Amino acid sequence: MKKRHFSNPGVEVSRIGIGAMSFSNFYGAVSRDEVFAILDTARDLGVNHIDTADIYGKGDSEAHIGAYLSKNPEARDFFHIATKGGITDRSDPSRLFNNEAGYLEDQLNASLARLCVEKIDLYYIHRRDPSVPIEEVTQTLATFIKSGKIAGFGFSEISPTSLRAAHAVHPVAALQSEYSLSTRTPELGVIQTCAALNTTFVAFSPVGRSLLTDKPHGRDIAATIPFLAKNPRFMEPNLSQNVEFTSDFRALASDIGLTSAGLAISWCLAKGDHILPIPGTRNIDHFKEMVAGSDHILTSNELKEVENVLPIGWVDGDRYSEEQWKGPERYA
Repeated sequence: MKKRHFSNPGVEVSRIGIGAMSFSNFYGAVSRDEVFAILDTARDLGVNHIDTADIYGKGDSEAHIGAYLSKNPEARDFFHIATKGGITDRSDPSRLFNNEAGYLEDQLNASLARLCVEKIDLYYIHRRDPSVPIEEVTQTLATFIKSGKIAGFGFSEISPTSLRAAHAVHPVAALQSEYSLSTRTPELGVIQTCAALNTTFVAFSPVGRSLLTDKPHGRDIAATIPFLAKNPRFMEPNLSQNVEFTSDFRALASDIGLTSAGLAISWCLAKGDHILPIPGTRNIDHFKEMVAGSDHILTSNELKEVENVLPIGWVDGDRYSEEQWKGPERYA
């Protein structure tokens, strides 16, 4: 397995990670056996980066990972574990996000307990709380490093200007956002700023929430998944148009010798040496297909072909509904 590098604090991880939202009920019920099977396969294939969050399944994703590490203690040294905090339980509708120091420390301690670890390798602010300056949040995260509870930190869904403001206080290990052939907004400054600051750009949903796979979700399946049921790209007529438009991409993937998901991963990696895709799945065969994509280095001609069949702006519908847009910073 080829590697990618987190400059801050200076560790190497596999070129592809595991997005562990799939270890929760976000996309439907999941069993602990399914989670363990993916983690076993990851170890076999050399995939060592796991990305989870305290809100995934209300802690279930972290708990599954913690149970695996308890059963397989030797796996702790293998896996590089990232998790996130900063989103509230929404018991107070007026306070969806909380980045205050005391709240973050409580969330961090709870994550450590669920994950059954003494230190988290990478801790993200899942969503910015606009009432707390990002410089203050960064100082809080720096104290977590000093206390030995985390090795490094990052932010999810922030703007280039926010990243620069945070980095001026302390080096930021990673910035995470959605990035794929169907979502290329990070190319409007985030990816470039990350490169300039030696911050790893972590790409979630790199296969477009199924649009960039051999079997994209139809409306019947999307309607059963609460997030996709309200997502503009998965509502008609957008969904049918998006599935039809990606047919040439699926044919190209086959010609190259990859699955569509594998080609989507290979494209993502080709867009920068500091980019780390973290697809999520519970399906072992699908996982192996994406890992195969991470091993394939696109030629310049293949890259051009991919971007010819799926040019910037091809997708119909926003990546989030207005309700889903609460939290991510908009820019550009």
